[in-house]
Amino acid sequence: MNETLATADVPSPAVPPDPVTADAAFPIPVPPADPPCAYARLRAERPVVLGRLPNGETGWLVTRHQDARAAFADPRLTRPLLSAWPPRDGPGAPPPCPPTFLEMTGEHHERVRRTVQPLFTRARLARDAPRIRATAGALVDAMTAGGRREADLVAEFAEPFPLRVLCDTTGLPYEERERYLPHTLTLLSAAGLGTDEILAALYALLDYAEDLVRRRERDPGEDHVSLLLAESRRPGGGVTRDDVLSFVVTMLMAGYKTNIQHTANALLLLLTHPEQLRRLREDLSGTGTAVEELLRYVPLMNAINVLVALEDHSLQGQPIRAGDAVLPVIASANRDAAVFDGPDRLDLTRTPNPHLAFGHGPHYCTGAQLTRLQLTIAVQVLTERLPGLELAAPAESLDWDETTPLRAPARLPVRW
Repeated sequence: MNETLATADVPSPAVPPDPVTADAAFPIPVPPADPPCAYARLRAERPVVLGRLPNGETGWLVTRHQDARAAFADPRLTRPLLSAWPPRDGPGAPPPCPPTFLEMTGEHHERVRRTVQPLFTRARLARDAPRIRATAGALVDAMTAGGRREADLVAEFAEPFPLRVLCDTTGLPYEERERYLPHTLTLLSAAGLGTDEILAALYALLDYAEDLVRRRERDPGEDHVSLLLAESRRPGGGVTRDDVLSFVVTMLMAGYKTNIQHTANALLLLLTHPEQLRRLREDLSGTGTAVEELLRYVPLMNAINVLVALEDHSLQGQPIRAGDAVLPVIASANRDAAVFDGPDRLDLTRTPNPHLAFGHGPHYCTGAQLTRLQLTIAVQVLTERLPGLELAAPAESLDWDETTPLRAPARLPVRW
């Protein structure tokens, strides 16, 4: 679950301005599995530069690793409410919605994070690992049933696997996905949509969360929603009932599409680097290191995090005014040659690997360990069960899903 997923993300095909004419933002096409080439030039020449979002708002793109890392931890920058950014004034301005975990600040955020974080520790997830591995195995069983030798790895594995893991872990009913997923996808495309559409989707998700919480109150289980509800009823508990509602909305926004599309991108990378995949097959003990490199290399966070300045300050000599949007670009930071040797080269043995895929600072991704675990299990299960796995179509012929800022292959035909 990527807590760095912003409440107003910039779609990947249109972000950086030309470094020479900073006020004239223009669309930069994103090649498959690679960040915009303009980022290298921006890091070298204009590491903090004005960009224009699809909704017409402007913000300061921060493209170097050290600057992006610092921005995430800077107390002078805050995450705006999805329902209140871009800012809208006047009597017609909608009332702000309660914050998701992505937007909580101060003591509220610290208290809720302390309560939720134990649900995602390595020790607790180790207990979940057999069930997650069984889920992956069942999907492979379905793919290979009847002696099948071909499948679409997106539709039959990359899409259902992360969603099933999320549902099993948090308590979201998988069978109700048609009720909540359309609204989730709307919110992930918020930067290119109108206010009314965004608010309608957000209120619809809150309504669904309310319905789910009421059912868990009547019939609790061992899932995260039930455990957090029990904590909310405990005197002096670390969360309120409203925080549990925010948890449901946050898990859908930050833990669904991101993991689906990262899984699809990661599998495509492995299949298009057969020599590295072969070495990984020969020694699966290196899967954890390989996963860190896949997290670094896949540029999901071309979808840019939106932060808002609380006060005037400067960054790399560029004045930042109170109210300005500041956009740390993880896709660029993770390709910074000042930090990574050969940053545009996929190296499944790379170590150390201080990538920013999960952000940094107070909002470092709460579910980072779950994301790591499920991607590790996905790679291991597919590698073990389908040792001859390979693409069944040229990589350049693949269709791409660009319905949200998180760009990934729409289909991945494979054979084994």
